[in-house]
Amino acid sequence: MTAANANDVTQLLLLIDAIPSVGGKPGAPKRRPERAYADRAYDSEPHREALRQRGIEPFLAKRYTEHGSGLGVYRWVVERTSSWLHQFRRLRVRYERRADIHQAFLTLGCIRICHRFLKNSFC
Repeated sequence: MTAANANDVTQLLLLIDAIPSVGGKPGAPKRRPERAYADRAYDSEPHREALRQRGIEPFLAKRYTEHGSGLGVYRWVVERTSSWLHQFRRLRVRYERRADIHQAFLTLGCIRICHRFLKNSFC
């Protein structure tokens, strides 16, 4: 979590480096994603190069180009999730000053969303 007035691009590499290992398939767990999708706010050649050095293929929309890059196909998942989280008042308007309390409410919101989504998919 960052302050509301922090530029998104300044947090890109910190976010990528903070991704935990993901298991599932036999062998060593994946440490990093294969691709990174982002909107025009993240358009920066140094960041593209830093992602490539980490073995991640960057799909960052370029500024001052026509829309229709195709990134919206993946972006709607994030936008939908944000919309679901905004149905919880304490997440729509942040009242907590402490980041750990806000993170706890965010986790509870995600748990409720997952529970609602999964309860209809079993038996």
